[in-house]
Amino acid sequence: MRKAVSMDSILVRGGKTLHGQIPIAGAKNACLTLMPATLLSDEPLTLTNAPRLSDIKTMTQLLGSLGAEVTSMQGGQVLAASCHGTINTRAEYDIVRKMRASNLVLGPLLAREGHAEVSLPGGCAIGARPMDIHTDGLTKMGAEIDLRDGYLHAKAIGGHLKGAVIDFPFASVGATENIMMAATLAKGTTVINNAAREPEIVDLATCLRAMGAQIDGDGTSRIEIQGVDRLHGATHRVVTDRIELGTYMLAPAIAGGEVELIGGRIDLLAAFCEKLDAAGISVTETENGLKVKHDTGRTKAVNVTTEPFPGFPTDLQAQMMALLCTATGTSVLEEKIFENRFMHAPELIRMGANIDVHGGTATVTGVDKLKGAQVMATDLRASVSLILAGLAASGETRVARVYHLDRGYEQVVSKFSGVGADIERITDS
Repeated sequence: MRKAVSMDSILVRGGKTLHGQIPIAGAKNACLTLMPATLLSDEPLTLTNAPRLSDIKTMTQLLGSLGAEVTSMQGGQVLAASCHGTINTRAEYDIVRKMRASNLVLGPLLAREGHAEVSLPGGCAIGARPMDIHTDGLTKMGAEIDLRDGYLHAKAIGGHLKGAVIDFPFASVGATENIMMAATLAKGTTVINNAAREPEIVDLATCLRAMGAQIDGDGTSRIEIQGVDRLHGATHRVVTDRIELGTYMLAPAIAGGEVELIGGRIDLLAAFCEKLDAAGISVTETENGLKVKHDTGRTKAVNVTTEPFPGFPTDLQAQMMALLCTATGTSVLEEKIFENRFMHAPELIRMGANIDVHGGTATVTGVDKLKGAQVMATDLRASVSLILAGLAASGETRVARVYHLDRGYEQVVSKFSGVGADIERITDS
């Protein structure tokens, strides 16, 4: 029997300016990629600065079902993983369906065991995000893969993968990660052209090198991996979560005030910081991170186009829209990464926003003030965008279906309330 989904809500009473510090967690997307790397070695992999999220628990459950042991320590901020026993190479639908990142066990399982059966993944409903680019790359490395009954059945010809030159049609983060991990144990050299350049890719490469992998070019569009016979254990610190960072940077930008983001780095969000500057938001580096300051009053309209790193992140588009709802003038947001990623727009309209969506473009004409309303989260980033909007809205905003929020933001209520927001979680009775 499936566990019932929590239908808790977040209640926000707007109008409070924000002051103080917010600690930024380790990156969810990085940690979910690093955890499957434990499948590549029979020695322990320890991850520090891990975020405490439901998705991390889901990945722990998935790895456990495959034969790995993952122990959470220090309140969940340290994960000790080991995969020294018998490996189960079938990733079941009941676990994989919960989270898109589950597909990242495919490459490691193929590399170590030579075969795998992985269910097609789930996650937020923000577009198709097909697996073709993953499977095409692995096929070039000598895998036979076919889809039957909702599972990818993969087998390495001859029992092991081999190096290959792989040209991605677009810079897919997940496919880059899957191929990188698979290539570490492949015979020969693998070259990934048009590779993703995100900080999470660099973080994975750094961890794999600590395990003994030979990887060059991470952070560029051409990554080269020389396969080795085995990988060993390592300890690695998870990189700062740039999406959580950007989200909390927008809190004082929307509500007014001055907040320091502990652990923040401009290089993780250069394009985003440029847009904040254009909107009239002050961002400065400090000894401990970044400080964001905005006097109460309306910001300036700016145009935003989402792009792969180092461009403006698609995972900050919904939150940026919340800021622009009360900007002076008209802003145009173009979503170039995922379709169906303006599902938060109708909920912001319920709060008084003036938004017109046509396909992958949203035109936002700023209004003087948003008003509190009952709204519903449709995905992870949409949920927090509605909370941000509620910070500056008049009256009360109640955001329903915040189980999405738990997948990507730890201790969100305490972090907001810690800088002066009037916010609470309403739990089902």
